[in-house]
Amino acid sequence: MRKKQDRKKQISTLKKVFHYMKRYIPLLVFSIVLATITVALTLYFPILTGQAIDLIVEKGLVDFDGILQIAIKGMVVVLITALAQWIMNMCNNRMTYNIVRDIRKDAFHKIEHLPLSYIDSHSHGDMVSRIIADVDTFAEGLLMGFTQLFTGLATIAGTLLFMLTIDVKITLVVVVLTPISLLVASFIAKKTYSMFQLQTKTRGEQTALIEEMIGNQKVVQAFCHEDEARSTFGEINDRLQKCSLRAIFFSSLVNPSTRFVNSLVYAAVGITGAISVIVTGGAFSVGNLSCFLSYANQYTKPFNEISGVVTELQNALACAARIFELIEELSEKPDAEAAYVLEEADGHVDIDHVYFSYTPSQKLIEDFNLHVEPGQRIAIVGPTGCGKTTLINLLMRFYDVNSGEIAVSGHNIMDMTRSSLRSNYGMVLQETWLKKGTIRENICMGKPDATEEEMIAAAKAAHAHSFIRRLPQGYDTPIAEDGGNLSQGQKQLLCIARVMLCLPPMLILDEATSSIDTRTELRIQKAFLTMMQGRTSFIVAHRLSTIREADVILVMKDGKIIEQGNHETLLAAGGFYANLYNSQFAS
Repeated sequence: MRKKQDRKKQISTLKKVFHYMKRYIPLLVFSIVLATITVALTLYFPILTGQAIDLIVEKGLVDFDGILQIAIKGMVVVLITALAQWIMNMCNNRMTYNIVRDIRKDAFHKIEHLPLSYIDSHSHGDMVSRIIADVDTFAEGLLMGFTQLFTGLATIAGTLLFMLTIDVKITLVVVVLTPISLLVASFIAKKTYSMFQLQTKTRGEQTALIEEMIGNQKVVQAFCHEDEARSTFGEINDRLQKCSLRAIFFSSLVNPSTRFVNSLVYAAVGITGAISVIVTGGAFSVGNLSCFLSYANQYTKPFNEISGVVTELQNALACAARIFELIEELSEKPDAEAAYVLEEADGHVDIDHVYFSYTPSQKLIEDFNLHVEPGQRIAIVGPTGCGKTTLINLLMRFYDVNSGEIAVSGHNIMDMTRSSLRSNYGMVLQETWLKKGTIRENICMGKPDATEEEMIAAAKAAHAHSFIRRLPQGYDTPIAEDGGNLSQGQKQLLCIARVMLCLPPMLILDEATSSIDTRTELRIQKAFLTMMQGRTSFIVAHRLSTIREADVILVMKDGKIIEQGNHETLLAAGGFYANLYNSQFAS
C-alpha cells in the first residue's frame, strides 16, 4: 500500500515538474538535438579507430597517408563533439535554473498569500528549508537528468544501430544481458525514495531548530538552555545521519551492481567476438572486434549512468514534493472582483455580534459589540489571553471573523480589499520589525516618495532624530536584518517614526512603547496625543498609566467586554478595571 502511494506521489510530482518545463520546450528540443549529434559523432569515432587498426593489421605496414586522413577526420569529429556538448550543457543549465527560479518565485509568492493561520501554525525554519535547501537538491537532480539522461538514451539507441550493422548475433547477446542492469537499478531506486523523503523532512526539522536557536540565542544563554538545545540538536542530527546513511548506502549500491552486470556483458561480447574472428577466418576483422568492444562498452555505460541519475532523481523528487506541497497550500480567500476600495476611512468602526476562535474547540471572542466614533481613542485592557491582540488581528483582517460583522466607514470589511483596508491603518506593534537596509529605507517604507523634510519631521516627532544623527552615516546608516545592531528601544522608535510619516486616518498601537525608557515614553505619549488628534485610535496596553487620556476604555476578559467607560468612570465603579489599576499603583 505504501509503495503504491509513493508511486502515485512520484508520478504526480513528475507531472508538476513537466508543467514548469513547458515554457522551455524549445530549449529542451534543442538540447535533445545536440545530444543526438554528440552521441552520433562519439559513436562514429570507434569506426575511425577500427579502420586505422585494419590498415595496420591487414597490410602489415603502417599506411601513414591513410592513418593521417583518419586522424584529421578524428580531430574534426572531436572538435564538433566538444562544441555540441558545450552548447548542450549551456542549454541544460539555462533550463534547470530557470525552472528553479520559477519554482522559488511561486513558493515565495505563495508565502505572501498564505493565511496568517498557516504561518502561525507551521515551522518557519521548515518553510525556509523547502525554498532554499530542497530546491537546491531538486536543481542538482534535474541538471543531472538533463545532462545524462538524454545523452544516455541517445547512446543506447545509437550503439544498438551501429552494432546491428556490424554483427546481429553478438548484438543480441548484448541486448539479452543488459536488462539485468535495469532491473537491479529499478529495485534499488524503489527502496531509496522513501528514505530520501525522510531525509529531506528531517533536514527541514534541523533547519527549523537552528533558525530558532540563532534568533533567540540571548534567551537560550540567559536561561542556561545550551545543554538542552545541544541535546535536541544532537537527537535530530543523529536521526538525519542515520536516514542519510541509509539513503546513500542503498543508492550507492546502484553503481557497483550495474557495473558488475556491464562487465559481464563486456566479457560476453569479447568472448563471442573472438570466436567469430576465429570461425569466420577474417570476415569479422580485428578492427571490427575492436569497434564492437568499444560499442559494447559505450552501450552498457549509459545504463550505469542512468541508474545513477534515477537514484539522484529519487532524492530530487522527494525534495520537489515538499516544495510543491507548500506551493499548493490554500491561499487566503482572495478579494471579491467587485470588492470595495476604501479610499480614506472617516474613522467610523462598528463591530456587531462578532464571534471568533483560532480553534473550534477553544472559544475566544463571543458576541463582541462595539461602536467607535471618528477620532475616538479606544483603549483595550485586560489579562493576558483575553483577546486584545486577537481583536487587532480581526480589525486588520489578518484573520476573518467566524460570524458577525466588522464595518469601517459603513462598509463590511469582508466586502472591501484587504490592501485598501490596511493602508488606512497605521500600526505599531510590541514586536518590532525592520528590514535589512538603511534607516531612511525603513522609515520611508510606508511612504517611499516622502521628502527629506517630511522624513526628518517624522523622526523628530518620534524622538528618533537625536540617536539617528549620532549614527556613523545618519539616515543612510545600514542596519542588519531585523535591526540587529540597534537597541530594542531604538528599533521601536524607528517603527513609530514610520507611522508618524504616513499618518493614516486610523491607528493601532499594540504596546507601542513597551521597549522604551520611561522618560522617552512620556515624550512619545505627547507625540502620540498630537498624532491621534482627529484619528480613530485603538490602543492595547498593559501599563494602564498610558491610557488614562483615552475616550473609551474597553475592559476585556475571556473574549468579552465586561466593562466600558473612561478612566474616571471605571475607577469610580470599583470593578475589574479599578482592581487592575490599583494593583499596578499600590504603594
